[in-house]
Amino acid sequence: MANLLSSALLLLLFSFVISSVADLSLSAPQELPSFTIRDNQQVGKAWGCSYTVKIKTSCSSPKYTRDAISLAFGDRYRNEVYAPRLDDPSSYTFERCSTDTFTLQGPCGYGVCYLYLYRSGYDGWIPDSVKIYEPSGRAVTFYYGRPIPNGIWYGFDQCNSATLASA
Repeated sequence: MANLLSSALLLLLFSFVISSVADLSLSAPQELPSFTIRDNQQVGKAWGCSYTVKIKTSCSSPKYTRDAISLAFGDRYRNEVYAPRLDDPSSYTFERCSTDTFTLQGPCGYGVCYLYLYRSGYDGWIPDSVKIYEPSGRAVTFYYGRPIPNGIWYGFDQCNSATLASA
């Protein structure tokens, strides 16, 4: 009986540890040709929640980029944050091996579960990862580590995945 109780407690502890890590990129990023941005979700509108986004550029990326980089993320209910043109070559944004931090305003959501990046240009910028800090303090990381195709939304949609967890 004691062994059974110990095993149950160990299984419960293991489940808690696994569910406390929000790594939503267990699969590879995918192209999403049909993805459309909701018109009312652009940055600069008066929204109730603030998100911190940290984008790490791969060390395999070009030294700097002139590519136009946009980002969209949200929850399963399409409470979406959209940031057009995060790039700024004059401020050394998205240089090789660097991490850039952005504060974005958007609608309050119920747990970020999708993220897409859009690249337009010829430099071939390569993201390593994107980490989003939600207003609740929960952090979600999406791992890329590969080039983003030019002119198409590319990323992750884990909204219906059993891997959703809070950190």
